[in-house]
Amino acid sequence: MNILIKNSKILTPEEIKEGSILIKDDIIVEIGDNISEDNVDKIIDGTGKITLPGLINTHTHLSMALFRGLTDDLALDTWLNDHIWPMEAHLNERNCYVGALLGACELIKSGTTTFSDMYFYMQDVARAVYEAGIRGVLSHGMIDFGIEEKRNQEFIENISLFEDCNGIADGRIKVFFGPHSPYTCSKELLERVREEANTYQTGIHIHVAETKKEINNVIEATGKRPFEYLDEIGLLGPDVVAAHSVWLSDEEIQIIKERGVKISHNPCSNMKLASGISPVAKLLEEGICVSLGTDGASSNNNLDLIEEMKTASLLQKVDTLNPEVLTAEETLKMGTIYGAQALGLDDEIGSIEVGKKADLILIDTNAPNLTPDSASLASNVVYAANGSNVDTTICNGKILMENREILVLDEEKILAEAKKVLEEMKQLRAEASEEENE
Repeated sequence: MNILIKNSKILTPEEIKEGSILIKDDIIVEIGDNISEDNVDKIIDGTGKITLPGLINTHTHLSMALFRGLTDDLALDTWLNDHIWPMEAHLNERNCYVGALLGACELIKSGTTTFSDMYFYMQDVARAVYEAGIRGVLSHGMIDFGIEEKRNQEFIENISLFEDCNGIADGRIKVFFGPHSPYTCSKELLERVREEANTYQTGIHIHVAETKKEINNVIEATGKRPFEYLDEIGLLGPDVVAAHSVWLSDEEIQIIKERGVKISHNPCSNMKLASGISPVAKLLEEGICVSLGTDGASSNNNLDLIEEMKTASLLQKVDTLNPEVLTAEETLKMGTIYGAQALGLDDEIGSIEVGKKADLILIDTNAPNLTPDSASLASNVVYAANGSNVDTTICNGKILMENREILVLDEEKILAEAKKVLEEMKQLRAEASEEENE
């Protein structure tokens, strides 16, 4: 389909301009005024709308949308050990597929066209991504706790995912390796991940330095802080996306910079779990690529990256007591082009340019929270907007949502199925708890 977006405010890398965008198949082929309507299949009226690159969420666990609000107001260890992991014991292919569809609906409706995911039953997540029309970078969450048999199985899972799914869905699905963290993965697993990533020429997605407890545990086990340890064993490189990265020493920041590691900042999750505040302003000053992630909806509790942008900016201002740090313009880059750079996709997505993929969103400014217009388009998006202001979502040249209606999925059916699946899992968990207490 050839699509023409007419008379919109367009955020391009060079400037904000009034104009039109012509899409042919999956590519942006022209940006300007007075674009011919000849051979155009679909015209979208952009009057009163802001056209942005599709947002990029570099760290989430999509199927955990099922666990939204399951338990709140707890420390990370308690939240994981006593609530999340026991529920995850009852996950299966169907549950993860339904959870991924639920998450995909939320991504589409809040303007995210690309996400990076680490979880379980990822072939089924890939099926949901295929059907939803969005772009996904998927990795199997690898955990071995030093057990060789478990470690071998984790590599079977992640390599199978790569061989089955990398490059499918017209290239919308990519596969990374997903070692969970330095404290859940053995040295042997982490070293082999680096070898396999080199072999398959793909990236690595890992949680690092999320809590003080993690820092202490890694120091106790290895004698080094997390990034120092990962550097010593050779894991780090420009193909690594490190989620959270909250507790960093000056030495670790230099390691991150020297190795070209990309950071995924997850401010809402870090705040909710009281994990701490990542030194994002300092990382950006060092020229480190910092992108944005929501983490799972179980610890956020939503996947709205526009909300995440505002939180990221305000959190750095109050942490540094400097209102000038992390401006709206730079924060918007974190949600778009920096996210594309983190995932190695910046040649294809992350900005509105001729020759790039047609991953675009339109925000309707005809809303109370966006009236009157700010002098700065970025300010209006980052500080005033939220996901509900997204009117249209396009990925790979396909319209996924128009006038707030999802066109590619049956939203009502997915919501009903998600509720049903969660109730089934809760029942299984209750039965397991009864058996444990007998």
